[in-house]
Amino acid sequence: MWVIEDKGGAIAVILASLFFVGSFPAILLLLERRGRLPQHTFLDYSLTNLLAAVLIAVALGQAGGGQSKLNFFTQLSQIHDNWPSVLFAMAGGIVLGLGNLIAQYAWAFAGLSVTNIICSSMTVVIGTTINYFLDGRINRAEILFPGVACFLVAAFLGASVHSSNAEDDEKKLSMVESDVVVDRGQTVLPDPENNGGEGGDECNVIGQAKPGTAEFLIQIEQRRSIKVFGSGKLLGLVLIFLAGICFSLFGPAINLATNDQWHVLKTHQAGTPHLVVYTAFFYFSLSCFVLAIVLNIWFLYRPMAGVPSSSLRAYFMDWNGRHWAWLAGLICGFGNGFQFMGGQAAGYAAADAVQALPLVSTFWAVVLFGEYRRSSVKTYLLLAAMLSMFVLAVALLIASAGHRKT
Repeated sequence: MWVIEDKGGAIAVILASLFFVGSFPAILLLLERRGRLPQHTFLDYSLTNLLAAVLIAVALGQAGGGQSKLNFFTQLSQIHDNWPSVLFAMAGGIVLGLGNLIAQYAWAFAGLSVTNIICSSMTVVIGTTINYFLDGRINRAEILFPGVACFLVAAFLGASVHSSNAEDDEKKLSMVESDVVVDRGQTVLPDPENNGGEGGDECNVIGQAKPGTAEFLIQIEQRRSIKVFGSGKLLGLVLIFLAGICFSLFGPAINLATNDQWHVLKTHQAGTPHLVVYTAFFYFSLSCFVLAIVLNIWFLYRPMAGVPSSSLRAYFMDWNGRHWAWLAGLICGFGNGFQFMGGQAAGYAAADAVQALPLVSTFWAVVLFGEYRRSSVKTYLLLAAMLSMFVLAVALLIASAGHRKT
């Protein structure tokens, strides 16, 4: 089994995790904005997300071979002794799966960058505080908790950015010509040069609208699979906070699975070795996979948020963008694995510096999706304040990193 033994190595894998975890939401949102059903995307994503966990567990958890009690395959055979820790790991996978599912709809309603900044801030405020005490306070509290406070401020600023940007969009849409129809589930622009087009439609989406314009917003709405125009203003924030609560709990669950702070192994079977991070990550990903498969097959036939219904046959036939969904699953899987590896070495509270992912996702939101283009000065000021506070918070969390002795 390969183990990270120094704080520098832990910080390196945490930074790698930051890039991966910050990038995969952009791929999922890109597919949704191109019209691919979220149920199809999430089923594909879940397959490669589990594959990443298996690759990490076999390659690193079994490194060196032998019959060590800490090797991946050996620990799999010890489930009759270590099942209490396995349950913690699987509980973490379940809450992450729920969080990812809710977040996929929140990205559509509230935007990629704001959703991630609020979810990340909640994860740090709740999850990091729990992990600090679970880890026996190995992180420097005088640095860690000012960073947590900065994340809390960033969350409120993120909500303000969302509200301000929504007002900007409403003003843009109110100024569009009267012949544009804007309604939930129907947003079209008449195209006099198109006499029906593909499928016999008399209306066609506008061609190359400039990012940030009302026409651009309408173009996105017409193509995307989740229709957001006409929705309640609070729906996006409600989804964000539900996802944030779920994301806050998966880190502490993995912490308990690998370090047994509640002594469930000693109570059940004295002398049973703790789950190593690779074994815990495998069980974590397995439960996340099962939950995602069950829920998304259900949503194929009983969709929510106005998404069209589908079927297993339609899913298997849908190859449009499937390779991107597979890539997103691999990226997220390796990102989660690196985060847990860094947390096991330097403390899970410090590993929550991965929640800097909005810095990455905001970059993708601006570059790929044209978010915040032609917004008001108020929105830009709030966005700058939010990101500045977030950068300060992440720096403090990294500076608080400790070193686990066992």
